[in-house]
Amino acid sequence: MELTPDDTIIFTLGGIAINATIVNTWVIMALLTGVSVLITRNLRPDVPPNRWRTTLEVIVGLIQSQIEEISQRRDGRLLYFTGTLFLFIVVSNLLTVVPGFDSPTASLSTTAALSLSVLVAVPMFGIGSRGVRGYLRTYLEPSVFMLPFNIIGEVSRGISLAIRLYGNIMSGAVIAAILLGVAPFFFPVVMDMLGLLTGVIQAYIFAILATVYISSATAPAPPDDAKNAKEQT
Repeated sequence: MELTPDDTIIFTLGGIAINATIVNTWVIMALLTGVSVLITRNLRPDVPPNRWRTTLEVIVGLIQSQIEEISQRRDGRLLYFTGTLFLFIVVSNLLTVVPGFDSPTASLSTTAALSLSVLVAVPMFGIGSRGVRGYLRTYLEPSVFMLPFNIIGEVSRGISLAIRLYGNIMSGAVIAAILLGVAPFFFPVVMDMLGLLTGVIQAYIFAILATVYISSATAPAPPDDAKNAKEQT
């Protein structure tokens, strides 16, 4: 029984085995890009919105409202980043209802890559908001002795994000496989419904945590930090 898409080899390219994780990741990226292009190709003031455009605007509006509620400010960059994370994860999880499709989020390599992107985004957003000196000073708060602990805390955030997402998806696959052997006709339907709900919740939690981490790094600096950031610019 293969529980992770890393074990499913789709084809071999130049002696390199291409597994389902890689293939399905590109499938999802192509799907999201293609749908976005199709919906927004006639995005002009003189063209009345259709139901697909309205649906897309509702989704973007809901994501934006959640970000503003957490960060207490409007930030388009944060919308692009966390919104993309949410859509990628939720579509990956929802497509598990398609026979033969293995969600890339069931692979630890995918969840680790998503968490790594958050780890990289936090200092980038923080430096862009506070400046290099202003952001680095946050690692010395409340005292210089907290530097190693603050660094460990940043790294542990990414690890916890990856393990949490991977663990929930993997546990669902294990339970579904067990129940499939016990009652192959009834339990798969129930587990599919619970799996869809869990997939949406996990995508929401991941995006919310990423928003919280980045918002804390880009929060308005105290007077001293703001002064130092201004001097750098």
